[in-house]
Amino acid sequence: MSVIIGAAIAAVLVVMIGVGISVASLSEASPPSPGDALMVAEESKARTASLVESDRDAVAAATYLADVPTAVWLTPESYPLESVRELTSDLLDEAKRADAAATLVIYGLPERDCGQYSAGGLDPDDYVLWTEEIALALADAPDVKTIIVLEPDSLALAPECGNVAERIEQLSDAADVLIGENVWLYVDGGHSNWLPASEMAAMISQIDGDSVRGFATNVSNYNSLAKEALYAAELSELLDGAHAVVDTSRSGAGSTGKWCNPPNRLIGEAPATYSDDVVDTNLWVKPPGESDGTCNGGPPAGDWWPAAAIELTRQAIR
Repeated sequence: MSVIIGAAIAAVLVVMIGVGISVASLSEASPPSPGDALMVAEESKARTASLVESDRDAVAAATYLADVPTAVWLTPESYPLESVRELTSDLLDEAKRADAAATLVIYGLPERDCGQYSAGGLDPDDYVLWTEEIALALADAPDVKTIIVLEPDSLALAPECGNVAERIEQLSDAADVLIGENVWLYVDGGHSNWLPASEMAAMISQIDGDSVRGFATNVSNYNSLAKEALYAAELSELLDGAHAVVDTSRSGAGSTGKWCNPPNRLIGEAPATYSDDVVDTNLWVKPPGESDGTCNGGPPAGDWWPAAAIELTRQAIR
């Protein structure tokens, strides 16, 4: 994504970098790491497509993707306020039955995506209530290890949206609510082709909350794992050792510099197969096969796109 940021805003953010993010966690369990068992959701768009598609290649691609542990996105559209606690509890029960960690993306921030392809989100008051409902579900399942990616793009887009201070306050409040003994929470860290590390770290450093483990990079993007690991190390150094997770769901062919349904991309490294001194592990956060938006021939953001699923898995399925 391209970002337009004024020099004055950038200067202010860089000055703020000395604040430092808290990287403590209340969890006594081990942080996410390679080899972790991660939940494969019983219901997903890939699973549904594997059952309803008629084209052989589309079925094969959807079946392959449905069997890979991939994050479940909690959005107010699919997990509305009145039922988000119950539905989240169902997911955590599913993870417990599988003896696996649940990977959840919380994606309902007010003015989400600043009116772009994934526009939406809740109003501020409902967002507070919504995150509180999710927190209640987490509290009811303290023995389930839960990895949370909190509001992808929220910080990296904030300078362009013109709501940096508001976003920081909203994310800090959400992080404080979602704290838990077995919850590992990562805030938005953008990616290596977006904001400079100094600007990104300046915003991350202002997120309050002892529950924050670190940041997530490359969510819904295509950069290589090697490139993101270098970027994560640079960010971590500016953030007093904060840790990271990296989305490798579509990193297999690297980036073209375009983020919205670029052609000829590939799925990346399998989840929970990589770590280093900064990166706790890699995850599949953006479900491969779901569109980035109505660009390059794609359907609306989040819709299943059989052609993309086939393309992304063309080397994995032979």
